[in-house]
Parts: sequence; structure tokens; C-alpha cells
Amino acid sequence: MEVLNSTKNNWIQITNEPLDIDKAFKWAIVPNCGAVVVFAGTVRDYSQDRSGIERLEYEAYEEQAYKKLHEIADHARNRWPEIGRIGLLHRIGSMDLEEVSVLVVVSTPHRPQAFEAAKYCIDTLKATVPIWKKEFWQDRQDWAQGSQEIKEIEEI
Repeated sequence: MEVLNSTKNNWIQITNEPLDIDKAFKWAIVPNCGAVVVFAGTVRDYSQDRSGIERLEYEAYEEQAYKKLHEIADHARNRWPEIGRIGLLHRIGSMDLEEVSVLVVVSTPHRPQAFEAAKYCIDTLKATVPIWKKEFWQDRQDWAQGSQEIKEIEEI
């Protein structure tokens, strides 16, 4: 099931469908912004001391995840008022190696603010949004070792 919750300049999405980097990049381009930064998090075959990961499965507390994603976009816009567009997209469900699990896209008039805002968005998303991943390897499965307590956005 795809859930889309966006405005003209914010694209907030949690979906079971593959994330389209090209579509997100093109959406972020607006006439008054000369910089677009795209961060794509992909499924890799290891995490911390665990190797041989074959796939991941993401779960979300969607109601609260959307609330947090909107708060992140609002905080970013307060910090960098020149932001044109912000996209915060996360996949849930099962994903194989190399698939995109999260996308952050930010456009601003100049590159320093685009890089800073995109870094803030992905770092804050990882620390505050209730989305969890389960790792699957060698006929075993467990929640990701890097899981952490969810923080308030103001703590970031």
C-alpha cells in the first residue's frame, strides 16, 4: 500500500513500492534553486559486526512516522528558509541488496545550504522517525544491531 502525504514543496512518502531517484530529483528542480542534493540509502550486505545480510525488512509506525517526517521538513525550512523543495521518502516491506530504502532530496539556491539541509534531514530522520529494520542472513533474522532509542527532533 502506498501512502503519499505531500504539499507542493514537500514530498513526504512511506511506500511499499520502489523509490524512484530520477523522479525525486526532477521533482526537486525549481527555477529559483540552482542546487539539488539527493541522498539515497541502499540495502547493503553487512551492518556493524554482522556480515552476509541477504535482505532487509522495514516496518513503520506510520501515523507517527508521518508526523515526524513533517516536523523534520518544518525544522529544516526554519533553519534554511531558502529551501525550495524537500522530499523525505522511505520504503517499508522487504528489500533486496542494492535496493533504495530511503531518499532525501533538497533544493536550494546554492549548494552549501542544500548539502547542510539534506544531511540534517537524513540524520534527523534516522534518529527520530519510528521506522525499524530487520536483517535476514544465513537462515537467521533479527532486528538491526544499530537500532536506537527514538529521540525528539529538538535533541538532534
